[in-house]
Amino acid sequence: MRAAQAAAEELRGRLDMPILLQGEETLGELIRSFAADARTCLFGTLSLWQGVDVPGPSCQLVVMDRVPFPRPDDPLMSARQKAVEEAGGNGFMAVAATHAALLMAQGAGRLVRASGDRGIVAVLDPRVERARYGSFLRKSMPEFWYTTDRNQVRRSLAAIDAAAKAQGA
Repeated sequence: MRAAQAAAEELRGRLDMPILLQGEETLGELIRSFAADARTCLFGTLSLWQGVDVPGPSCQLVVMDRVPFPRPDDPLMSARQKAVEEAGGNGFMAVAATHAALLMAQGAGRLVRASGDRGIVAVLDPRVERARYGSFLRKSMPEFWYTTDRNQVRRSLAAIDAAAKAQGA
């Protein structure tokens, strides 16, 4: 939540557009405001993903600041990992990486809610590119076009936004 708060605060000082933050309003009010104005940015945590359904041009960018691995002190996840390892498997891949992959796919699902939806899922965690398990995480996502070129991402987002505006969004 601290990262979402810091990002919202920083962008409120830089951008001339509505910036919403989870916890400042009820979830229902946040979603209504977010969906009503395509210029609005909404910042929140993993829990914000659940129950959010905003099809169309209001949601063009989903940013994940880090891979959502389970907490290392989670007793249930730790027990599952240990059981897999005791059976000769890779507990990290079978439990932690699989859990993170599922959550990332769910987060990406916030972006594409209808067949005409277009957008970008930006995963800022370099482990998706550099770690041995990165390809596993990337393969778990919907079949998106993949790039690490920031300028291409900016151009693509501008094109998506222009197309949405041309359609009257």
